[in-house]
Amino acid sequence: MMKKILMIAGDYVEDYEMMVPFQALQMAGFEVVAVAPGKKSGEVIRTAIHDFEGDMTYSEKRGHNFALNGDFNLVEEKEFDALVLPGGRSPEYLRLDVRVIELIRAFNRHGKPIAAVCHGPQLLAAAGVIAGKRINAYPAVRPEIELAGAEFVDLPMTGAVTDGNFVTAPAWPAHPEWLRQLLALLR
Repeated sequence: MMKKILMIAGDYVEDYEMMVPFQALQMAGFEVVAVAPGKKSGEVIRTAIHDFEGDMTYSEKRGHNFALNGDFNLVEEKEFDALVLPGGRSPEYLRLDVRVIELIRAFNRHGKPIAAVCHGPQLLAAAGVIAGKRINAYPAVRPEIELAGAEFVDLPMTGAVTDGNFVTAPAWPAHPEWLRQLLALLR
């Protein structure tokens, strides 16, 4: 039976961090279901394109519309084998959604792989599931990771770290390593 992966995102999710894993995991033979709170299958979320152009922080431009293929209100954790949390700006408000937090806790409680990139680990910190873990995220998220009781692992932008069921990375340049480590947990 084909393994099923849930992606939770929202408006202004980072474009590459949504599009690339969604398509790459499908190419690797997984069924990937992308959802957003308050949205149904066929509705869209807006993405943002973040780039590293030599400023103190990343730059942001309007990205694409991403068509969701699942209904958030119908999601049941037991139907999925893994969870992917892309970054961008959406995690800052998704962490306020009680059901998003409950889903993350359920995936963790059952030891299912959870992959988070860039600002996605903000959701892990908000869910209170990373205490004692080695976690990476976009460098500006480091204080939240440490306040949640995790060890922030300093990595190059192309690196990723796995600790138990968590696979985390700093940003989209890490996709090859981040996805490789997630696939290792899924096999």
